[in-house]
Amino acid sequence: MRRTMIGLGAAVLALGLSAPAFADHGRDGHGDGATVPFGRATLTGFASLPAETFVPNSEPSGALLGTAPINGVTPPFAGQPVQGFSGVARRHDGTFDVLSDNGYGNKANSADFLLRIQRVKPDFRTGVVRAVGGVDLSDPDRHVTFPLTRSDRRLTGADFDVESMVRNPDGTYWIGDEFGPFLLHFSPSGSLLEAPVALPGVQAPENPYLGGGTPNLARSKGFEGMARAVDGRRLYPLLEGTVAGDPAGALRMYEFDLRKRAYTDRRWVYQLEAPGNSIGDMIAVDRDRFLVIERDNQQGDAAQFKRVYLTDTRDRDRDGKVDKTQVADLLDLANPKGVGGFGTTFRFPFQTIEDVVILDDSTLGLLNDNNFPFSSGRTPGKADPDEFITVRLSRSLGADPRAYR
Repeated sequence: MRRTMIGLGAAVLALGLSAPAFADHGRDGHGDGATVPFGRATLTGFASLPAETFVPNSEPSGALLGTAPINGVTPPFAGQPVQGFSGVARRHDGTFDVLSDNGYGNKANSADFLLRIQRVKPDFRTGVVRAVGGVDLSDPDRHVTFPLTRSDRRLTGADFDVESMVRNPDGTYWIGDEFGPFLLHFSPSGSLLEAPVALPGVQAPENPYLGGGTPNLARSKGFEGMARAVDGRRLYPLLEGTVAGDPAGALRMYEFDLRKRAYTDRRWVYQLEAPGNSIGDMIAVDRDRFLVIERDNQQGDAAQFKRVYLTDTRDRDRDGKVDKTQVADLLDLANPKGVGGFGTTFRFPFQTIEDVVILDDSTLGLLNDNNFPFSSGRTPGKADPDEFITVRLSRSLGADPRAYR
């Protein structure tokens, strides 16, 4: 166990409280705050969930992975792993909902992985994340019209690849899928509430309605990121991959009207810094601005690019590309207090970093997707844990308070 040294701000977060909002000192006079650079961000909290953490009394899993050890872990497993966090929502009681993604990396090997919203509680004083509950996802009312893997209609990683999540004030969840890509609406208990909402004009190879047609989105490149508007009226799903015919590295960001249950005609482009990069998650800062995680596909010492950008949908060029300002380099976080037992520079060196939440106007929470048991970015040859870190930005975001309260 690493010793964790934290300041007052992280201790407040450990109790599930928000630090007071800070005044915005970085505005440029136009209200977007996107032209003033941010300095180096600082690690303020660290907690970890061991890789081999399983849902109590759950079904066996991983039978399609073979029996050879993978990063020191030998499948199959006696239970369902609590792993693969690809979406996060704050519950304001010290706990967080986190979304376990489709399982073991693809449709073919994930039929015995039950899709689930986990509930976790980080303690930044002890450096430990505990799994404290959650709900399995299911379709008891038969809103899905294509065949599912299980007759009991519990959803698996062979049915959907769930990668992004927002929680509504009524306790329901909207989840973004990559197989369609689809938008999925679930009750607080995990039951699908309506038919999956397809994205007009875009289909992935796994889309069950492709019908022999040609997909125009690469495999596993659907709704990796999704934000809910601060007024709760719209969703903003962001594709991880480039639609065929679009410029290289150009990712489409859509607007979905929750009252009309329909996409609007508004659309933006998030331009990757390199075509080989991917996005990991996004969250609304206010009506027009969003935070987006962008990363390369490397891990450990090979990782070179893991960043958080502030985007502004008002500032865009003729191609619709939104303005981007870096707010944190996750491979170069200041750590003057030695948080987590690490040195004065902290690296978050995971291949997939897929969760960001705003804790207060200058503090972010971030989690990795450990791709259990395949990723080994923290220690070569050893399956990665799920790490939950808190990061203080060099200045405040000037966020709408509804983004974090």
